[in-house]
Amino acid sequence: MPDETIPIRMILLGPPGTEIRHAAEMARDSGADVTLADDTAHALATLREHGSDLVMIDVAIDTPAFLRALRAERFAVPVLACGIGAPAERAVAAVRAGAWDYVPLPLERALIAAAIAAVARRPAAIIGEAPALRQAVRFGLAMAPAGAAILVTGEHGAGKALMARTIHDSSRLSGPFVMVDCACLDEAVLESELFGHEAGDFPGAVARRVGRIDEARGGTLFLREIGALPAHTQARLLDLLQGSVGHRIGGPRMDQSARLIASNIGDLHAEVASGSFRADLLARFGMIQVALPPLRARGDDIALLARHFAHTANMQCHQHDGGVDDDALDLLSRHDWPGNVRELEATVHRAAMLAGGRPIAAADIVLNTTRAPARTPVDSLVGRTMAEVERELILHTLEKCRGNRTTASSILGISVRTMRNKLRTFMDAGFPVSPC
Repeated sequence: MPDETIPIRMILLGPPGTEIRHAAEMARDSGADVTLADDTAHALATLREHGSDLVMIDVAIDTPAFLRALRAERFAVPVLACGIGAPAERAVAAVRAGAWDYVPLPLERALIAAAIAAVARRPAAIIGEAPALRQAVRFGLAMAPAGAAILVTGEHGAGKALMARTIHDSSRLSGPFVMVDCACLDEAVLESELFGHEAGDFPGAVARRVGRIDEARGGTLFLREIGALPAHTQARLLDLLQGSVGHRIGGPRMDQSARLIASNIGDLHAEVASGSFRADLLARFGMIQVALPPLRARGDDIALLARHFAHTANMQCHQHDGGVDDDALDLLSRHDWPGNVRELEATVHRAAMLAGGRPIAAADIVLNTTRAPARTPVDSLVGRTMAEVERELILHTLEKCRGNRTTASSILGISVRTMRNKLRTFMDAGFPVSPC
């Protein structure tokens, strides 16, 4: 369930009197701040001035055209298409055009809540008693009232975004918590997402757009995977930190009153050494660093979190909470959890569904175990170019990672920036790429 203090912002786009309007009350009950838009012009105007975390659109409206308009103006908002009795070709066209998913109408309350949770993923508190975790949390909370930029480090799935939210909640800032995932956006989109733009700044910029830095005024701007920032964007961000002002593309100066928090998985010092990250920008964020320990180093927290995730999963599935038995907890405690807390949550949720309300047993748990690598068969690769093999490997890895650029990059042993450049090349050549 989303944190009620930070409501998810949704735009419901559909003609008045249609079924999608009935979803507004369900969305508000599920913790969303809902804006109703009669047409695409109204929705685009709202996005330019206020932004949004999610758009739901009735496919009775030309969804592919709306998605093209979003891309032309460099919006990076997920779009959920829906319809009642809509022809199959409309649903297919919406997904092919880039919609996040398609769901039939009338919507159920649980489906609305699931859509919001998928975008928000806002747990209420950091759970754990491990000394290294408590030390990191204490330090983060102690730094919360300060205005300096903060860098949160840790492995994939260790809870960096939750730590950033916790710092924001403890800072007593009145403004919003705004997150930008630097690894999922190409350079042009990222520039507009952060700094906004003015009408006419580039083809497709038909009106002024407020950037996420402006949206975060009086609150916190969280830059997820700051190491993926392109060089030009790094320079603009450094200007922002040094002078407390920023610039829209071609536009006026703007006051910058947002607290900046960044996260990164890799070693930024190594990226500085390689020349892919600015030393002066790292110095700004490196003044205050909060390092989160991996789950495998947190001892009894694995059992504590497993029970918590089992309870949450059972409540979501409206079934009895049978807990987790000792054999299952022992199995979980012996796993190394390369995906950390996020992997544990997914594993326990799946096990709870298999258990169906009884105590989760070891037999219900499916782990991603690491085995000795087998020799890769190469017969099927003979006759193909290196470029073709590389493309297939990257695209299949990204698909297995459900579009997560950071995880796929880590598996492939390449930087997120290299991954992003490769994907842009594939898309320009017409190959379908899994969305973030």
